[in-house]
Amino acid sequence: MNTHRIVVAASLLAACGRTPAYDLAIINGRVIDPESGLDAARNIGIRGGRVEALATGPIAGTRVIDAKGLVVAPGFIDLHEHGQQEESYGLMVRDGVTSALELEVGTGDVPAWYAARTGGQIVNYGVSIGHIKARMKVLNDPGTALLPAGVGGSGKATESQIAEMESILRKGLTDGAVAVGFGSAYTPGATMAEIQRMFAVAAEGGASAHIHMRNGVAGLDSTIAAAAAAKAKLHIVHVNSSGDTALADFLAHIKAARDRGQDVTTEAYPYGAGMTEIQSALFDDWKTWPDAKFQLHQLVSTGERLTRKTFGEARAKGGTVIIHGRSEEQTRTAIASPLSMIASDGFIENGRGHPRTSGTYAKVLGKYVRDGHALSLMDALKKMTLMPAQRLEARVPMMANKGRIRVGADADLTIFDPSTVIDKSTYEDATIPSAGIPYVVVLGQVVVDSGRVTKARPGQPIRAPIRQ
Repeated sequence: MNTHRIVVAASLLAACGRTPAYDLAIINGRVIDPESGLDAARNIGIRGGRVEALATGPIAGTRVIDAKGLVVAPGFIDLHEHGQQEESYGLMVRDGVTSALELEVGTGDVPAWYAARTGGQIVNYGVSIGHIKARMKVLNDPGTALLPAGVGGSGKATESQIAEMESILRKGLTDGAVAVGFGSAYTPGATMAEIQRMFAVAAEGGASAHIHMRNGVAGLDSTIAAAAAAKAKLHIVHVNSSGDTALADFLAHIKAARDRGQDVTTEAYPYGAGMTEIQSALFDDWKTWPDAKFQLHQLVSTGERLTRKTFGEARAKGGTVIIHGRSEEQTRTAIASPLSMIASDGFIENGRGHPRTSGTYAKVLGKYVRDGHALSLMDALKKMTLMPAQRLEARVPMMANKGRIRVGADADLTIFDPSTVIDKSTYEDATIPSAGIPYVVVLGQVVVDSGRVTKARPGQPIRAPIRQ
């Protein structure tokens, strides 16, 4: 197909005073759509924020992007992104993300969370109503960050307090929360009976329960059993870090639950290290650790590896810490599993954070698809687009128009070079953007243009219908 002729045709239409057929035309690209299985050269016509044409012949647009040599994919949907502000959005969008959702920790006030982001963001955004946040409120936890810093995590709730948490979750669902978020690893004081009651609230609202679970394989089994008893749709976050050395068993137990007909899904990120708040309940036993274990922990604010002394000092002050230690084989297994979606668990604040915020999707495409052949490009894109959309669309109908490239779908698109796409960020500098993703489109507007974030802020709320 002659690109020059298409561009000239668009110019002639404009010169003659005729409006081009589309607001944006993306021509000559290799279009991959995991829903239909399409993997072929197509020209995409976009009007009013939606895909209006998938053509084999010439099309014209007010703006034309020549995607020759590039893949045009549905925009990536990140179900697990804590960095819900401009700084993080600006990095994740250059990694191909067009929809970023905070579904693990969530919020305690759904209307206020969405109201704080009105006026448009770089990407689409959404949130869960969070059991962690409800627990922190009801038990008067002193923490001011994402996670409990005391009684909200470790305290035992009374019957009346559990009922109050249920009410908070129900209101959040009525207010349009995308899902219900959980972190039983961060709330060791919450019994499985309490968790099951919260699962039941999620089930009432038709919402999926996204949980950072605790206690290894035994904890996974009890979590799956509680969700089954509550008839809740269960999503296990970051199976790579929760499964750790027992990853194979984790995946086998999730598959067994699915084979029994239970609605259980999971996700993974492509890094051997995790990150969390140093004051969280995960580290309550730190004084019993052997000296060698402290060296696996890296303080995000300075990049230094910790000792027993500096870990104690940092825990008293607060902040975030990167936890090293998982093998490359574990990471590869989690990413390649047909059970797992891709989700970053990302967060950047004041220039500091984890490289997964800025590099998750490019790393999968570059390291694990192109270089490592751990999975096919179609399968990787399915994990990034269609599977996340399908996880949410029963409760959030708008998701049925995301994660796909078809006529009528939202024009959220990621355009990348399969020969060069790769992550660049490091544990010492998580703000280095990914390479090989020259264009990203959100609702028909170009938000990454030749690798740079534009001034466009078309991102809209992803939210379930609000009920009276």
